[in-house]
Amino acid sequence: MKTLDVNQVIDNARFTRFHWMVTLLCGLLLVFDGYDLFIFGAVLPVLMKEWGLSPVQAGALGSYALFGMMFGAFIFGPLADRIGRKKGVAISFVLFSIATFMSGFATTPTEFGIFRFIAGLGCGGLMPNAVALINEYAPKRARSTLVALMFSGYSLGGVLCAGLGIYMLPRFGWQSMFFAAALPLVLLPLILWKLPESVGFLLRQGQQAKARQMLSQVAPDVAMGSDVQLMQTDAKGAGVPMLDLFLKGRAMGTFMIWLSFFCCLLMVYALGSWLPKLMATAGYSLGSSLSFLLMLNFGGVVGAIAGGWLGDRFSLPKVVLAFFALGTVAIALLGINSPMPVLYLLIAIAGATTIGTQILLYANTAQFYPQAIRSTGLGWASGVGRTGAIVGPLLGGWLMAAALPLHMNFLVFAVPGLVAALAIGFFILSYRGKQEALSVSVAAVRPAL
Repeated sequence: MKTLDVNQVIDNARFTRFHWMVTLLCGLLLVFDGYDLFIFGAVLPVLMKEWGLSPVQAGALGSYALFGMMFGAFIFGPLADRIGRKKGVAISFVLFSIATFMSGFATTPTEFGIFRFIAGLGCGGLMPNAVALINEYAPKRARSTLVALMFSGYSLGGVLCAGLGIYMLPRFGWQSMFFAAALPLVLLPLILWKLPESVGFLLRQGQQAKARQMLSQVAPDVAMGSDVQLMQTDAKGAGVPMLDLFLKGRAMGTFMIWLSFFCCLLMVYALGSWLPKLMATAGYSLGSSLSFLLMLNFGGVVGAIAGGWLGDRFSLPKVVLAFFALGTVAIALLGINSPMPVLYLLIAIAGATTIGTQILLYANTAQFYPQAIRSTGLGWASGVGRTGAIVGPLLGGWLMAAALPLHMNFLVFAVPGLVAALAIGFFILSYRGKQEALSVSVAAVRPAL
């Protein structure tokens, strides 16, 4: 019987409609995920007024969903290595959609916080599994670009949230923003029908026939009859322990990835939760404040796509380093009294280099770990990063309570960007010469980097 390495087949595959389908489905899921994640920042000024919340209380309330995301990433990343990524994605999608819808019925901050925590569980589970799935099927020459295209859905969700908020909040109240989150559930049958299962999971389950059928859609020009035995050179059993992330020279890379995730998500959620409120406090109207949130996420879309394109042509870690450095400068300058066009430009750059860089970090992490522990690596990186996401809204609340000048708030928000840039710089120096992909280009990355 002939043997065929599925990693080589996927690496060298032509770009097909199957790749478009996986990218579009995962991107669509992340549109709804992004909507859910930015909804709190959109409704925060209204909630603080209606429930009489102090800045510290509001920051704590914003962190409930992010606590859920941390646990969701820890739970659903490794769980998907056991039950399959398709099931992990579907469960996460249903969980956050229903919980977000129920948040609109909350009458107290406590009820609201419980629903937001449950929604966070689903959001935290969806992201690492979607990234792992698209990394598994993407040809190596376009891997970062496809991840970036998929993740631009996350930023589009933020754009959708801010745009709907400008229209719906003054007319229908904050509850309507959460009720709208139930609409994506009508797409669940399409997701269950069209979203592919991980070929690595199918092989671990001994489902050779299904794996051949799936792989034939990835590379229709490769002969895969019943006499072909599929194999993966880096495959191992399900149930991967977290300690495997530190073996075979991966310890330093894992620590630096975790630190950069922490800092990046702190900036994303500090800005996403407090940018409208900070601008409203500075004298801008609610509509103008939400337009800043819209511009932040629009920048995230541009940054993700541009970063993925650059990452496939240059070294992805170096692109991440440049983005962090640029983001640090842009955020620090936000507090300076600038003309509106300049302010919008700085906010767009901040979005491109925080939200966009988060997306590049997922791509870099997926390429750093072997396929067999990719979901676990992404889940733990995302989960550790969620501690930064939790700190972000809390930090914004503390700064608001301290009544600091506007420019001081943004200077504090910029510090994590500098720390993240140093972490990625150390990551590059530690692995230079050890990994071909880190010194040449992402296009040369093996799927089991």
